[in-house]
Amino acid sequence: MICAMTSDGAVRRGRVRGWLDGMRDTWEPPRAGDLASPFRFLIWLTREQKRRVGWAAALGSSWMVGLTVPPWVLSRTVDDGLAARDISALAWWVLLLLGVSVLNALLGIARHRTMTKIRMDASFRSVRATVWHTSRLGASLSRRMSAGEVVTVGISDVYTVAQALTVTGPGVGAVIAYAVVAVVLFTISPLLAAVVLAGVPLLAVAVGPFLQRIERTGGTYRVHQGHLTTRLVDILAGLRVLNGLGGKAFVAERYGQESQRLIGHGYRVAGPASWVGALSTGLPALFLAAVVWLSARMAATGAITIGDVVAVYGYVAVLVVPVSALIESGGDIARARVAGQRIIDLLNLPVPPESQGAVPPGCGPLADPESGVVVRPGVLTALVSARPAEAVAVIERLGRLTAAAGVTWADVSIDGVDRAQFRRRLVVADNDAEVFAGTVREVVAGRLDADDDRIRTALRVAVAEDVVEALPGELDAPIAAGGTDLSGGQRQRIRLARAVYSAPDVLLAVEPTSALDANTEAAVVDRIREARRNRTTVITTSSPLVLDRADEVVVLADGKLSAAGTHADLLRGDPHYRDLVSRTADE
Repeated sequence: MICAMTSDGAVRRGRVRGWLDGMRDTWEPPRAGDLASPFRFLIWLTREQKRRVGWAAALGSSWMVGLTVPPWVLSRTVDDGLAARDISALAWWVLLLLGVSVLNALLGIARHRTMTKIRMDASFRSVRATVWHTSRLGASLSRRMSAGEVVTVGISDVYTVAQALTVTGPGVGAVIAYAVVAVVLFTISPLLAAVVLAGVPLLAVAVGPFLQRIERTGGTYRVHQGHLTTRLVDILAGLRVLNGLGGKAFVAERYGQESQRLIGHGYRVAGPASWVGALSTGLPALFLAAVVWLSARMAATGAITIGDVVAVYGYVAVLVVPVSALIESGGDIARARVAGQRIIDLLNLPVPPESQGAVPPGCGPLADPESGVVVRPGVLTALVSARPAEAVAVIERLGRLTAAAGVTWADVSIDGVDRAQFRRRLVVADNDAEVFAGTVREVVAGRLDADDDRIRTALRVAVAEDVVEALPGELDAPIAAGGTDLSGGQRQRIRLARAVYSAPDVLLAVEPTSALDANTEAAVVDRIREARRNRTTVITTSSPLVLDRADEVVVLADGKLSAAGTHADLLRGDPHYRDLVSRTADE
């Protein structure tokens, strides 16, 4: 009865919370078509903020076209003011030049602010999409993609993809400004305009091969970068063990060697990238030299005026900005295609289809046909094996963390029930579960609303009152990411308190007392048994203290059910169990 009441209340709270979240947030994840290629992913990021992108394109175009106005004003200043010796005309054109310069400065500020918002929006959308998808993948993510790869996607690839959206502002403006300068030059001299227009195919010929090489070498570099980040994550996680075994120096040497190889790949990427950077400055300079030489010769023959020479010089000098923007945008897109591929590889990892069936009322029983284990509802069950990994495998199947063909809850396959409802009613308390940064209140409450009285009760059940009392601020005391400011036993009890606070119908706990002393361990089990009376609780353990307090002990041998009964009965009648417990007690 308790189980049914708890689950119904949780369902109602979940529906209300989901409705409120839906009202507050209109964000939608990318569709399958948006993940077909890196280019489609960039299109999705652009489409999701199309108004801002349109405004950025308008500002970028206005700013770059505005850069061509001062050369024309300067040419009129020379011809109408200086050459004609007209002081009033000279003053007028100087004031106009000042006004145009101020306006361009304001346009440049607005363009930069808008492009910063576009890049930040793209970064946040990419991060949110990856977090959304990794949460759907759940525990299966670690078996499909390494931690280092995920970290690299979140830190490096997201930034690279967001940077490529610069093309939507200055990139569009560069094309328009280039065309405007070509048209203006055509009014002065068709020959000069032809020289400028010839620069577009020249740019493609000169820069294209380098962009393709960036994509090829960048992909190899990115793969090695993910592997090295994975190695670093593993080293940091096992640093204490390495210190104890004396293997830190050997691992550090191996990591150094792999880092040097990655640096070599980085040089191969930097080569073409440096050429792109050099060409973005060098090619406009060549245009400037060629056009100024031609215009000077035309002025010497009287084909154009001195003011026209000044204007031509200014126009071509202005072209340095759009031409550089075009080349840099090409490099950004080339790098974004490599980074975007890694992002969509993560987002395209298949998620099991959502099921709509309801979880049966009550607390079980849960049955795992692969091992033969049947967990009776409403009791405290201890799962013991000579090889702890076998017990963990059973928990993962019962908890739907791995493929669980045939696993049932009250004769209903758990593969066919609603995942969100299943997660609310069944909690797997992994001994290695992440402890996120936050206050004690936030860490224990987790995804649920914080209730101080319930939190204190959960802490008491986990015998963690002393942990909180020793912290400044008690429930408001901060806990570092990963619980690094706590001891192993303190982290274990905080994790257990979080699981108890969620009040699930079924709690599957993996070695929840392994880091505790005997007195604390006994107190934890007694309090869990009392607090979760009439609810199903399964604990994997080999501790005689826990086994003695369990309502039922399930023994595994080679991953299969070997025996089941009370601790006392098994000690009397099962030699395998007796040897297992005796060996554990000796250890």
